[in-house]
Amino acid sequence: MPLTQDQLAEIEAQRAETAPTLRATAPGMEKRLYTAHPVLDHGLIRVIDYMGDDAAICQAARVSYGTGTKSVSNDEGLIRYLMRHWHSTPFEMCEVKFHVKLPVFVARQWIRHRTANVNEYSARYSILDREFYIPAPDALAAQSTVNNQGRGELLEGDEAARVLDILKTDAARAYDNYEAMLSTEGQKGLARELARMNLPANIYTQWYWKTDLHNLFHFLRLRADIHAQYEIRVYAQVMCEIVADWVPLAYKAFADYRMGGVNLSATAMDCVRRMLKGETVTQENSGMSKGEWREFEGVLSL
Repeated sequence: MPLTQDQLAEIEAQRAETAPTLRATAPGMEKRLYTAHPVLDHGLIRVIDYMGDDAAICQAARVSYGTGTKSVSNDEGLIRYLMRHWHSTPFEMCEVKFHVKLPVFVARQWIRHRTANVNEYSARYSILDREFYIPAPDALAAQSTVNNQGRGELLEGDEAARVLDILKTDAARAYDNYEAMLSTEGQKGLARELARMNLPANIYTQWYWKTDLHNLFHFLRLRADIHAQYEIRVYAQVMCEIVADWVPLAYKAFADYRMGGVNLSATAMDCVRRMLKGETVTQENSGMSKGEWREFEGVLSL
């Protein structure tokens, strides 16, 4: 994801500006501000602004004042308690604003998280760049035979080459026609808001995306998961690294209870208790469907 010299200079200028503040700041996040983190072939994500830190979560929970009324160890215990018991409001006291450059089909998945403020690059007002997401060979896979919304085995050899050629050729042809329709040389030229409809879903768009920490954690729990589509998961993974620098205590609790933890139904818990008593539990006597039992086995690594 090469940035132009003008873009690099703009980032350096932003990072060079300093101003005194009484606001709480997070050292890890200060190092992240404005820096562009490359994602996919032409994408990026960077932090534009943020509010709050670990202490802000604890202050909201205690409704305290000043820089904090408890020790760091107590703060960590409180944050873990809040996460463990699914208290959301204290985490909503922290907010972050990202600048994201991403393929349109990824944006369509992303926008389903309707708990953020979003402002997207306008293809009615401006002309989109000639930048398309073309998967790396190790990201080309066939349809999964067990998951209707997932990938299976990798494509190889001539088939992989054919698919890549189609993606590149169709993207280039669509953009050539886009430019031809917009052109005013010897013609009126089609309006930008109409010409854009012929562009493929792998063209890149950009937006500013602002959300609070509670809803960001929900986004990351779903999109950083191994079952999420690769093209959105890589963005979520970069965001996880950023959040770990911003609110390390909260992220540690999130990684423990949400990313590393599991939820079990009452039926599943009953099966666990029976197993601990030495009883042989099978799908047939578990009270679960085959799908539930398969997931249960996966959780227990049976």
